[in-house]
Amino acid sequence: MQRRFLGNSDLQVSEICLGTMTFGQQNSAAEGHAQLDRALAAGINFIDTAEMYPVPPRAASCGRTEEIIGSWLRGQARDRLVIASKAAGPSRGLHWIRGGEHAFDYGSLRSAVEGSLRRLQIDHIDLYQLHWPARNQPMFGQWQFDPAKEHAATPILETIEALARLMCEGKIRHYGLSNEHPWGVMEFVRLARENGLPRPVSLQNAYNLLNRVYENGLAEVCHREGVSLLPYSPLAFGVLTGKYLRDPQAAGRINEFPGFGQRYGKAGVASAVGAYVELAARHGLTPTQLALAFVYSRWFVASTIIGATSVAQLDEDLAALALPVSPALLAEVDGIHMRHANPAP
Repeated sequence: MQRRFLGNSDLQVSEICLGTMTFGQQNSAAEGHAQLDRALAAGINFIDTAEMYPVPPRAASCGRTEEIIGSWLRGQARDRLVIASKAAGPSRGLHWIRGGEHAFDYGSLRSAVEGSLRRLQIDHIDLYQLHWPARNQPMFGQWQFDPAKEHAATPILETIEALARLMCEGKIRHYGLSNEHPWGVMEFVRLARENGLPRPVSLQNAYNLLNRVYENGLAEVCHREGVSLLPYSPLAFGVLTGKYLRDPQAAGRINEFPGFGQRYGKAGVASAVGAYVELAARHGLTPTQLALAFVYSRWFVASTIIGATSVAQLDEDLAALALPVSPALLAEVDGIHMRHANPAP
């Protein structure tokens, strides 16, 4: 398991990161601990969570994922691990989080950080991420910017200043962005540079065979500005395993939580998945292996966030890291992409 630096920071993270949004909903505490043990044994030092987890977000379970991780962390060497969490933003109706105060200003972010630290039972978070932008922008399956939806939001400079204060207080070491677009990344970088403030070191966005939007503009921005990509959903909520083609009612997140993961229900998704499933079979791979090996191999990926609901699934995800992606296979992947470009942006 290789280690890579995040941006220009001193954080060295494993090339695979364990995502945990199933802990407390689809996975019990014991199951979550088993996954964490297995990840650690495999060389993973990077764990990602969020204050709103598990997902789908609910008032009754909010924060449970961090609590499960915190109970596991008590028995671990803290300095061997890189812990990442995220602050929920405004505009998504999660009124039970911080009493509905979701602005990205100092008071709200400090409340969010302190809550996460308490649940995680640690004294600092290595990578603190803004879960989604405070401003109006398309996200989570929306794909068109609509200026008619403009609303008040914490200015980006004020947010950077708040994050810098939290860094000075020792509550967080570095910060990152999530579900961002090119303009947002550039504004954070520009304002940080012009005001002598810390820059974001990472970007956590969806990236997989069905959603390669990152390559259009963000790849250049992040490369030139030293912002590392942490792709999430490499299996597209299990859609890229092909199981929903075989059985539309297959067990999994898409069916267990109706209305969740709407981007993967769009027209064109099934035909694209079918093409990738057929390609994987011709190369002696499972669809899961193809989807993961593709993301693992990308030059701009720092650490791929994988999630599982069992140790067996986690083992399959880990094993895909050893699979080579030949130029010939990549050319065929790109050929399918040209015919079925980004059906799930």
